[in-house]
Amino acid sequence: MKHLFVIATGSAGKIRDFAHILGTDHYEFKTLKDIGFDEDIVEDGNSFAENAIIKSNTTAQWLAKRNIEATVLADDSGLEVFALNGEPGIYSARYCGKHGDDEANNVKLMQKLEGVEDRKARYFCALSYQTVTKNEQGEFVISKPIIFEGECRGEINHAPVGDMGFGYDPLFVPDGETRTFAQMELEEKKVISHRGNAIRALKKALGK
Repeated sequence: MKHLFVIATGSAGKIRDFAHILGTDHYEFKTLKDIGFDEDIVEDGNSFAENAIIKSNTTAQWLAKRNIEATVLADDSGLEVFALNGEPGIYSARYCGKHGDDEANNVKLMQKLEGVEDRKARYFCALSYQTVTKNEQGEFVISKPIIFEGECRGEINHAPVGDMGFGYDPLFVPDGETRTFAQMELEEKKVISHRGNAIRALKKALGK
C-alpha cells in the first residue's frame, strides 16, 4: 500500500512537481481538493516558512480530526529582489494590491527597478513537512514541522520576454542563462527551480 502524501494546494500542477521528483512507486499524492478539504487557510505569516507551516499544520489538523494517516507537504514561495530589500517577497502574488494579477505585478516591479543597476534576485521556496500518525494509544498525533528550502538565483530583465511561465517568469533570468523562465520549457525549468530544489532537499532527507 502506497503512503499518502497530501500537498496543501489546490493546484494539480504542483502535484506533478512532487510526483516527478519523489516518484510514485511508494507514494500516492493528493491535493486538498482530492481529500475534500474546503476550508480557507489564512496565510498571515511574516515569512515564507511561517506561511508554509500555517498551511501544513492546518491541513494536518484536518486530517487528524478525521483519523487519516498521511504526510503533509506545503510550500510558500516568491521572488526576492535584493536591491529592493527582498521585495516583493511574501507579497509576490499580490504585489500590485490585487491577488494573482501577474501583468500588474510585473509592471510594478519594473517601475520599482527603473534606473537600478543591481538587478540580482532569487526565487525562494520554503517547504513544510509534517506527519499525521496513529500512536499506540490509538490517538492521531501531528509531528512538528520541518522546513526544507530551495532557491534559484538570477536577475531581473528590463522587459518581460516569453509566454511559457507565470508570475514573474517573463522577467526572471536564472544565473547561467540568457533566457527568462518564461522562455524555458517546463521540464528544463524544473531542474533548476526553487521548488524543485526544495523538493530535492526533502528527497535527500527521506533517503530516497
